[in-house]
Amino acid sequence: MNISSCLSLDHLDRLTDSTGLIQHAIYSIPRRESGYTTDDNARALRLCARLWTERPDERMSKRVTCFLSFLEHARCPVRGFHNFLSYQRDWLDASGTGDCQGQAVLALAEVLASPLPDGCRALARELINAVLPALADLRSLRAQAYIIQAWSHLRNADVDDIEPIENLARLAAERLVECYYRSQRPDWPWFESRMTYANAVLPHALFNAAERWPNEPFLTVAESSFGFLDLVTTADNVFWPIGNRDWYSHGEEKSLYDQQPVEAATMADAALAALKLRGDEKYLSIFLRAHGWFHGRNSLEQPLADVQTGACFDGLAPTGVNRNQGAESTLAYLWTELHSFAAQEAQSARTKTAIASI
Repeated sequence: MNISSCLSLDHLDRLTDSTGLIQHAIYSIPRRESGYTTDDNARALRLCARLWTERPDERMSKRVTCFLSFLEHARCPVRGFHNFLSYQRDWLDASGTGDCQGQAVLALAEVLASPLPDGCRALARELINAVLPALADLRSLRAQAYIIQAWSHLRNADVDDIEPIENLARLAAERLVECYYRSQRPDWPWFESRMTYANAVLPHALFNAAERWPNEPFLTVAESSFGFLDLVTTADNVFWPIGNRDWYSHGEEKSLYDQQPVEAATMADAALAALKLRGDEKYLSIFLRAHGWFHGRNSLEQPLADVQTGACFDGLAPTGVNRNQGAESTLAYLWTELHSFAAQEAQSARTKTAIASI
């Protein structure tokens, strides 16, 4: 199966202009006043670099160039990356958020580990090296998790000269474990006193770290925290993520709405990382639940994904879907769908192997 030919990028292209990917939409129409973010353009770069690797073509190359150029422009004169760019092309922040730095490096690692042209990979390495001092000072747990994921991707692709980012990844993994032990309670095996957004990236990063450092407590913490996250986000055998209306603080009730696509995407991503490392089929079940959330297997039994255009609604509210189709939501769906095709192929291969051994 050619994965790239199965995904529609019509809506992604609709949201993209000569500057980059516009952040929000009114229904399916780009909301220009929302401008652009490095977060979203980094996610788009990561997706398109992966799709170009699957099937190189000129159209995908142009997408990669657009989003990579945005990241180059986002480089902050002081350190790190800016995040918010107005539609008039004025930076609205003095420096980017912590999460933005992590998302950018994760996307650049995708480029550096790919067979994209030399110029793309050289720029990706230059940008990673330039931001390394800023990465060492990050306090955001999720940004640190993205750094670990970026390093893991480079390591698995046998990219040379990654010792500096490996050192940062090791420190980041140790910080995550420290936060876990500091925050955990008998009924709360988690990294913080409150679950907020993109929760699954934290155990995901520790699954990655455990692959490199099996004698550290990374795997124990990853399995415990991810099992807890799965427990609190599963109801009636459907994925029911933490809602961003009030999040989920220890000792309080979980917020049921508004459910965000990024939660399903990061949950699916983490499940595949765990499946790769542990080989336990329960992680495939977690992936399938998270993937199914986009297609109507959710608390409201309403699909969020538009398979024909590759768009995704912005979330689930108590009364139904949020009918806007912004960049983050669309990319969350596309990334998960890409992994779904890969999971189907892997599952088919395992079935053929099992049959052949009979």
